[in-house]
Amino acid sequence: MSRKSGAIVIAAIVAGALAVGGIAVPLTNHPKFCASCHNIRPSYESWVVSSHKDVTCVDCHVRPGVKGFMHDKVWAGVKDVAIYVFGTPTDAHNLNGPVETGICLSCHRAILRVSEVAVRDLPLPVRDVGLIMSHRKHMEAFEKRGKGEGCTTCHGRVVHGKPIKGYPNVIPRGHVAEDLKPYYPDHPEGSRLRTAALADCLRCHDGTSSYEGKILDKRCETCHLPEKIGGLLF
Repeated sequence: MSRKSGAIVIAAIVAGALAVGGIAVPLTNHPKFCASCHNIRPSYESWVVSSHKDVTCVDCHVRPGVKGFMHDKVWAGVKDVAIYVFGTPTDAHNLNGPVETGICLSCHRAILRVSEVAVRDLPLPVRDVGLIMSHRKHMEAFEKRGKGEGCTTCHGRVVHGKPIKGYPNVIPRGHVAEDLKPYYPDHPEGSRLRTAALADCLRCHDGTSSYEGKILDKRCETCHLPEKIGGLLF
């Protein structure tokens, strides 16, 4: 094969790959494509009625940049399809779809300033519950611990969870008076999602664990203004 013929073949392969990619990438980016796998379907159904229903799966689960795209979209996507076709997919109640904190903060960076501004300037509904805990310090602590913790450590149910009992918003457990009543998540005993749904602030703030030599206090006043404790808080 002449050099010219070889160049034509290579160009044709590249053009074909680009054409396929131009069709495949938009198609596989759509949440309905993700929902075509039966084990992902429950996640799709919870997402479509959540406060993040206008944010697609790849917006949260695929990190920006070439490296993020190649690992989270191409590599992970091909592996998931291979497992779905030739293996045994992970049960819907044990799925682990990590979301990097940087992605959350790309939309919610202002939350880092909570507790760093006057209470009267706190955004609703944070002001109503007198939240004075520092999100920034928690992010720094998670990074130092190096255990993959981040926004979803506390807020993992916001997109794929249901409001706790009659409460209108999905919030971390352990915050509201309704939580004094029994709560049974819609996940099998021992499953990953059931464990996550039952977790609350006391998993760290238990009065015995420590960080940088200080015991993590479990009193409500640690994170909320005393005069706001009561009503929604308990």
